[in-house]
Amino acid sequence: MTLMLTAEERAIAAGTDGAAMAMRIVAEAARLMGAPRLIPIASAHIDGALYHGDSGTLFAERLVEGSARVSVRATLNVGALDLTGCARVRLEQPARTMAARMMSAYRTLGCEPTWTCAPYQAGHRPARGTDVAWGESNAVVFCNSVLGARTNRYGDFLDIACAIAGRAPDYGLHRPENRKATIVFDVSGLPSDFLEADFAWPILGSLYGREVGDAIGVVAGVGGSPDEDALKAFGAAAASTGAVGLFHIAGVTPEAADVETAMDHAEPAEVIRVDIGMVAHARARLSTAERPDRIDAVAIGSPHLSSEELVRLERLVGGRRLAVPIYACTGRHVLASLSSDRRVALEKTGVILVADTCVVVTPIMPALADGVLMTNSGKFAHYAPGNTGYSVLYGSLAECVESAVSGRPQWTGSLS
Repeated sequence: MTLMLTAEERAIAAGTDGAAMAMRIVAEAARLMGAPRLIPIASAHIDGALYHGDSGTLFAERLVEGSARVSVRATLNVGALDLTGCARVRLEQPARTMAARMMSAYRTLGCEPTWTCAPYQAGHRPARGTDVAWGESNAVVFCNSVLGARTNRYGDFLDIACAIAGRAPDYGLHRPENRKATIVFDVSGLPSDFLEADFAWPILGSLYGREVGDAIGVVAGVGGSPDEDALKAFGAAAASTGAVGLFHIAGVTPEAADVETAMDHAEPAEVIRVDIGMVAHARARLSTAERPDRIDAVAIGSPHLSSEELVRLERLVGGRRLAVPIYACTGRHVLASLSSDRRVALEKTGVILVADTCVVVTPIMPALADGVLMTNSGKFAHYAPGNTGYSVLYGSLAECVESAVSGRPQWTGSLS
């Protein structure tokens, strides 16, 4: 399919400045994807500000040198540094300086310094049906699924190029016909008390991602109304174990009034009937530690903790002194809502607040050859072994807190 650019788009692309560079990148991506045209976008969420090497910094600085500026609202995903000063990042020079330069360059481009993987918790919530260009897997799946806005999984460099151009390729999940479910993920056979528990949703998400892959499914049989934190956890886990950009939950998410609506009244290609054995197996796969008789740390907040989750953490800790630290990753907007007294009280217990970044993408936790990390996050469980060297134990938030208090795994019945 031939890409057709408007006269304005061709004129911008023919230039020599940063805006021209961005337009050419977006147009070339559209050609590679077989998109017939570019479409206007209302906003962007930029995942490319996390330092992975000098090329990312130099790319952003080249856009700055070309006087580029974002033309739509653009929030920033986590960086490699905690600019709030909450946590001590162990990033060595010269990487530390290059990471700081990268974060500075994206601010100069006009991006909002939100520094969170959960922009939807920081007021960035595009309306249903709005075309946007978002990066970061959990943000993308939440945007598509829970908000009903439309985005593909935009990777580093392309995300900021779309934000500058104000356009994205017209393909994939931007098109209504590509958003219908083809698979039914039926959880009606699971106990209702399990579906109502917070620890259930990362488990179900990890199972969903493995079963569905890059297809679009509709979850049937939920019964209740999972809150946004549950939907966030489900989507993040699903996007970690599978290439999930959009899911539907019948009666819950905006494009799925019921199963039939989510599937556009077509027959499913497959029906996956989830039973408790499948759930138990998925739960077991989230843990990699071979000797789960101790833990060295707890990490929560992937995606970043909401204000409600932080309140729950405070309540569960209850002022007790922790034997091992809890690294609580959150956004600066949530941190700002925490009074100084509450923050001091929480930190006195041994909770280490982490803002602007995350313990799995930048070195904050001590380097341990055989470290054991406990988490309630399906995403942390998936990425932590490879990114931190720690083996992982998965548990509920309550189990994570009790384990941090004792220094040993404590189980309260979450399919452990």
